[in-house]
Amino acid sequence: MNVTRIGRAAVVAAAAAILLSSCAANEGGGAAPEESASTLTGTLNGAGASSMGSAQEAWIASFQTANPDVTVNYEPSGSGAGREAFIGGGVAFAGSDSLLSDDELAGEFARCAPGTSAIDLPVYISPIAVIFNVEGVDELKLDAATLANIFSGQITTWNDPAIAALNEGVTLPAANITAVHRSDDSGTTKNFADYLNKVAPEAWAEEASDTFPFASGEGAQGTSGVVEAVTNGVNTIGYADASRAGDLGVAQIKVGDEFVAYSAEAAAAVVDASPLVEGREANDIAIKIDRTTTEPGVYPLVLVSYAIACQEYADAADAELVKAYLSSIASDEGQALAAEQAGSAPISSELSLKVLDAIESIK
Repeated sequence: MNVTRIGRAAVVAAAAAILLSSCAANEGGGAAPEESASTLTGTLNGAGASSMGSAQEAWIASFQTANPDVTVNYEPSGSGAGREAFIGGGVAFAGSDSLLSDDELAGEFARCAPGTSAIDLPVYISPIAVIFNVEGVDELKLDAATLANIFSGQITTWNDPAIAALNEGVTLPAANITAVHRSDDSGTTKNFADYLNKVAPEAWAEEASDTFPFASGEGAQGTSGVVEAVTNGVNTIGYADASRAGDLGVAQIKVGDEFVAYSAEAAAAVVDASPLVEGREANDIAIKIDRTTTEPGVYPLVLVSYAIACQEYADAADAELVKAYLSSIASDEGQALAAEQAGSAPISSELSLKVLDAIESIK
């Protein structure tokens, strides 16, 4: 495979970052049992979505305890960087909040067997929280159009009439808004933008993309960068995986005629109600989120993170480790662990069976 200069740089950067993070990841695994039934050995490297970083830490610790002769490393470099590293062969699997695009699927994957492609496997569901740090404001309500105008730079002050109309009785400061977005290519950005485009197209006409489309606001690297910028800034707002919201304020968003707070259950509900993307291979489980639903109890500002793997690997050792690791994270136990440690929503039993069958098909 011919890798571009940028692609080579991404692969090298991912590999270097993985080496640096290896010790920290392994230390999280705890003491291995004196005897283990596992015969697995080797090192498995992955990279990608920072949204699932906390879940990956928990999954890795559990997997390495059960398989003490295996080292798993995951670098939360962002969805775009993870997919690029996987395509170039720098890692054996990627995590991504965005599906592989048609163009990516039409290309070559360095670690996949010649003539074969990659598959998307949904393993992590989480609400995207609209986080804020506004002086004197503890609760905030926003609809999609107002949110779109804030992040596109059309609404620039907190006491703007559009925000005030949604927050009767709240004293909003006459202060400038600092809207923080991801500076790196991010699946979280793509999901956030897709929600705004589908629900408020008149305010957000841009098609969803991993790249934030406006020059307004403040950019920050990764989920942790956005959370840090909102936390340490003044009169700030941003978007991030809900597991990282911490003590920040989190806005309620308008769904139909009601304002809804995020929850894992509400995020899972909208995923289960959404169809699969048409035209994909049988084992490529890509979900088309229904952003415009107004059903009670759903939260449509949600991301589905995928494990991206080869349908068939050129190296059988890669296939063995990827199958074992991905099977563990897609299992009921793995999903429960992520829910406990990262606050994610477990994929439903029906979806889990589809994902596990697809993982079993990996060669």
